[in-house]
Amino acid sequence: MLTIMTPTVEKALRSDAGLASQLRLSVMRLRRRLAVERHPDNELSLGAMAVLGSLHRHGELTVGELATLERVQPPSMTRTVTCLEDLGHVRRRRHDTDGRQVVVVLTDTGRATLLADRRRRDAWLSRRLAELTPAERAVLREAAPILERLSAS
Repeated sequence: MLTIMTPTVEKALRSDAGLASQLRLSVMRLRRRLAVERHPDNELSLGAMAVLGSLHRHGELTVGELATLERVQPPSMTRTVTCLEDLGHVRRRRHDTDGRQVVVVLTDTGRATLLADRRRRDAWLSRRLAELTPAERAVLREAAPILERLSAS
């Protein structure tokens, strides 16, 4: 998508409110575009995929820990985990040191689903990045950690 930098757009981007508006729109459009690039065999919701990603990144977690990481209520996470378990993407097991707790574990099927989906989206984004100039890619390399920090706050 071509963004034309008119004097009005340039002036708006100089203000924090203008930057916020432009970033919000751009990030949301990129998110929607990446969602379209999901693996065609993957019927899981984006929320379910986020749970698989959290388990892949952090290892075994309780439902409460997953709910906190994904910023949802524990009953919602319980439903998501149950669905993922029914499909064979995760399994539950007793905690190693606290038998009262149950942890959620990523299965080989869940890991394969997650990684296939990531490969497909990463390939699409890599092709788009290759169309940018080296200077534009350098700007994005510097912006990526900042965007990560914003998304985590």
